[in-house]
Amino acid sequence: MLMVVQSWPCSPSTQNCGTQNTDQSFTAVRRVKRAWVWEPLFATEEQTSVVPVYIGQLKSDLEKQDGNLKYTLTGEGAGSIFIIDEYNGKIYVTQKLDREKKPFYTLRAQAINRSTQLPVEPESEFIINVRDINDHEPQFLDGPYVATVPEMSPEGTSVTQVTATDGDDPSYGNSARLLYSLIQGQPYFSVEPKTGVIRMASEMDRETKDQYLVIIQAKDMVGQAGAFSATATVTINLSDVNDNPPKFQQRLYYMNVSEDAPVGTTVGKVCAEDSDIGENAAMNYSIEGHDSDVFDIITNNETQEGIILLKKRVDYERKRRYSIQAKVINRYIDDRFLKEEPFEDKTIVKINVEDADEPPVFTLENYMMEIAEGTASGSLVGIVTARDPDADDCPVRYSIVHGMHLKRLFSINEHNGTIITTKSLDREIASWHNLTVTATETRNPEKISETNVYIQVLDVNDHAPEFPKYYETFVCENAVSGQLIQSISAVDQDDSPEGHHFYFLLAQEATNNTHFSIKDNQDNTAGIFTAKSGFRREEQFYFYLPVLILDNGTPPLTSTNTLTITVCNCDAEVSTFYCRYGAFLYSVGLSTEALVAILACILILLVFFLAILAIRQQRKKSPFSEKIEEFRENIVRYDDEGGGEEDTKAFDISALRTHTVMRTHKPRKKVTTEIHSLYRQSLQVGPDSAVFRQFISEKLEEANTDPSAPPYDSLQTYAFEGTGSLAGSLSSLSSNMSDVDQSYDYLRDWGPHFKHLAGMYTSHKSVGD
Repeated sequence: MLMVVQSWPCSPSTQNCGTQNTDQSFTAVRRVKRAWVWEPLFATEEQTSVVPVYIGQLKSDLEKQDGNLKYTLTGEGAGSIFIIDEYNGKIYVTQKLDREKKPFYTLRAQAINRSTQLPVEPESEFIINVRDINDHEPQFLDGPYVATVPEMSPEGTSVTQVTATDGDDPSYGNSARLLYSLIQGQPYFSVEPKTGVIRMASEMDRETKDQYLVIIQAKDMVGQAGAFSATATVTINLSDVNDNPPKFQQRLYYMNVSEDAPVGTTVGKVCAEDSDIGENAAMNYSIEGHDSDVFDIITNNETQEGIILLKKRVDYERKRRYSIQAKVINRYIDDRFLKEEPFEDKTIVKINVEDADEPPVFTLENYMMEIAEGTASGSLVGIVTARDPDADDCPVRYSIVHGMHLKRLFSINEHNGTIITTKSLDREIASWHNLTVTATETRNPEKISETNVYIQVLDVNDHAPEFPKYYETFVCENAVSGQLIQSISAVDQDDSPEGHHFYFLLAQEATNNTHFSIKDNQDNTAGIFTAKSGFRREEQFYFYLPVLILDNGTPPLTSTNTLTITVCNCDAEVSTFYCRYGAFLYSVGLSTEALVAILACILILLVFFLAILAIRQQRKKSPFSEKIEEFRENIVRYDDEGGGEEDTKAFDISALRTHTVMRTHKPRKKVTTEIHSLYRQSLQVGPDSAVFRQFISEKLEEANTDPSAPPYDSLQTYAFEGTGSLAGSLSSLSSNMSDVDQSYDYLRDWGPHFKHLAGMYTSHKSVGD
């Protein structure tokens, strides 16, 4: 059996010496392989490498102390970090060890017979654990720390937690066991020794101090002597809570406002202070007291000021001083602090009203007046009154504005405000009139005020009732007595407070009428009935029935409306068209047969007239109208003098040609000395002239050879203008000769009218030569 024996010095943190510590993290597992028995081996880190340090010994139970066994060591660090005495099996460490770099080493041992060089026991593996020492300082990896805690937090409130780390082995000894303590920050804060949690030690006010610097120390070895330590700084900020009420800077404010200031004018500002910040310092202002209807106050959210505004116009002559109470209160209140004091404050604001030159003031904002229609011009409508509210009571002048048509109906006395009519009013034209009246100070015309005057024109019963429309009334010849032939009603342009009520009856001149009667239905309608049976058109075609209509106005008015009744040749059912047709014939004095004959004659004449127009139109139409554009002669007139033969862009020569016939250009004859004889001949050109006959022959030849000419005889019409000038045409359009081939000397013989032209062409010829 091979045994491992290890010895090490006693440590203050260890209670046992000798072979022990089978509970360490690198404790070797006991293995039994034949005669090998392994126990854990330990090597302390940071052991010196100047002299090999003995850490243990290998020993076999086959050892006879005769030196015949040889011990060998292989594996991690064998021969360099660890060496073995081959005669006695003692193991030494020769270098410094660092547990944080490598916590254990795995090696293999074997015992060999020196004589035979054969192993007496099989090779076996064992582990050497590196034992930790306190060689690392604690570290705060997350520092420096910043934390925030609400002010006035109760004692014991957790602020934050700091944590330090130690590179030593936490499973062995106390090298990595840390202890936290407070170096700076008492008596406001405390720290838990084992966890590093910082807590409030007392209530603190942010308004007194809003930031604290706390220093925390962490020591390893549980704070024992020789321990390493590290510190960290923690900046603790106190956040604000609403623990302070607002306070006005002054107990009394004085302000002034002019009496002519409009509503909404800023009168002044008040300001309250709050030691808190942010939304905890937000305030709301209000006004208390009986003058809160005159003044208002709003909050400026940026400056937290209270702005006093004019809510209602003030009058120096009525009240010159106001005293209001302004109140301020926090917008967001923390109920925890309400028991200490109310979070509000109050102050007094005294406001003086300053006198100003005010415009006149009407006794009423709006005036309502009435006048009956039809009153005479100059009638009194009403009176408006305005006065100067200032102490000097300046006189005022009245006038009507806004609309010339109103000035034609009304006028106002500029001194006393009396409104009268300038012409009679008609309610049926306009029932209301709206006037704008101004009052102006006589000593200061810039001071003007105005008011509205609403004038209602009262109705007078000045319109009699009448038919709403023209009634077409017909009665059949065979109508029986008592038959309803027409229902009538009435309208009235006047207004009636109780509503209109009309009464219908026959007029006085119709009381002896034996043909028709009237019945009042008592609902503003009436019925016309026949009073006898049978009517004859031959005896009387029309009946005129006067109807009297009476209204209920004061005084009541009546009107007589005539109802025209036409007798029709019909049965019980009246045909309106037939009755109108019969009435028309009766009015012109014609019978039906005569009217039919007249209409037949008119129809025959109309047909005869249309036939004549059609014949004439057919005769005017040419049989070759669709081909007229193909063989007619076009005469194109142009006044372009051009620039001679060299000018080819002045006009389009194709405009001088017809659409279908392109005449062959013939060379222009040279102008010779025969010009004088040609001139004499041109004066005698006529129908028998050879020139004229030659022209006709050429035109006939063109028509015969024209492929687009119609295949039947046709009439060709041409206009012959003669030979014209002695020299022929001066145009170069049909000339195939250049200016070099022509002589223009003959132009000099044409007289003074061609002198300028002769000079141009002869000079051009000489230059060309």
